[in-house]
Amino acid sequence: MAWRETVATRALEISLPIVGGPMAGGPSTPALAAAVSEAGGIGVLGCGYDTPDAVRAAITEVRRLTSKPFGVNLFVPTSYEIDEGVIAAAIEALRPFAAKYDVELTADPPYAEDFEAQLEVIAAERVPLFSFTFGVPRPELLAALRDAGSLTCGTATSLAEAIALRDADVDLICLQGTEAGGHRGGFIGPPEDSLVGISTLVAAAREAVDLPLIAAGGIMDGRGIAAALVSGAGAAQLGTAFLRCPEAGTSAPYRAALDGARDTDTVITKAFSGRAARGIRNELSQALASIPVPAYPVMNKLTRELRRRAAATGDSSMLSLWAGHGVAQGRALPARELIVALEEETDAAFSGFDG
Repeated sequence: MAWRETVATRALEISLPIVGGPMAGGPSTPALAAAVSEAGGIGVLGCGYDTPDAVRAAITEVRRLTSKPFGVNLFVPTSYEIDEGVIAAAIEALRPFAAKYDVELTADPPYAEDFEAQLEVIAAERVPLFSFTFGVPRPELLAALRDAGSLTCGTATSLAEAIALRDADVDLICLQGTEAGGHRGGFIGPPEDSLVGISTLVAAAREAVDLPLIAAGGIMDGRGIAAALVSGAGAAQLGTAFLRCPEAGTSAPYRAALDGARDTDTVITKAFSGRAARGIRNELSQALASIPVPAYPVMNKLTRELRRRAAATGDSSMLSLWAGHGVAQGRALPARELIVALEEETDAAFSGFDG
């Protein structure tokens, strides 16, 4: 049916308007990205936390597994303040959790990977799609990526951000609705001011921005894909829907939490990283709900070892269980089988709409 070909699929040179969302911190793997690309969509590696060498290795592995287009997503550095009082208060609140695993809580620099060194790898490897979140890279950096042959795609959580990305001459815009799991990708104003539903956000951006739009937020099945396309998007990005795939690097306790989650179990929290993100409510997110925490990426560094130890022992109470609305609808299918099901469901949705 005609829904398969859109302005986004033509730009990305893919056969289905389905994007495998980047999920940094474990779930994103070369196997998952390659499987999504092989099935006709485009898989995107979440490499925001990776060293430049690890980014290069992941790209090499994707290319070993597929010759189809794929993408890499990075985090644009943001300004932040070091507030020793807030850090001390967060450490005190985390102390009972740290004691369980004998973790020493420290928040010493460096807090994040070298963004420009990561970008140099993307450019050198001529990655087909470079996507980014948390801001807009400097013009000369985006120009270097375009000169290397990469399409560029920024993340927007509001109409103002979509317009800012348009003005930065990106090739595509990923619109992140309030339903989306993981970190809020906004960069203009506080995150609570940009909690817009994905259908509303797509419709507003379609009127103001003449670029291919990718809709992200709570899309779990073909009906969700159809709704995104009808709203004006050129593709749908799914992240939570792929968390249960065997190709995903989702840890065992994370998978168990997904299996038991209801659609009402997700909350937006800063407890794990210092930046607003949607995930499944657990003990740690509840304990820190009313406590000011250090800004990202300081808080992310502070909780990293605690989260690592908890995952290793199967304890989901301290994990950042990122997931979006619709988490209860997830399916434990290989990525190719899931995309076949999504394609069939989208066909059915449009057939019903046409009839």
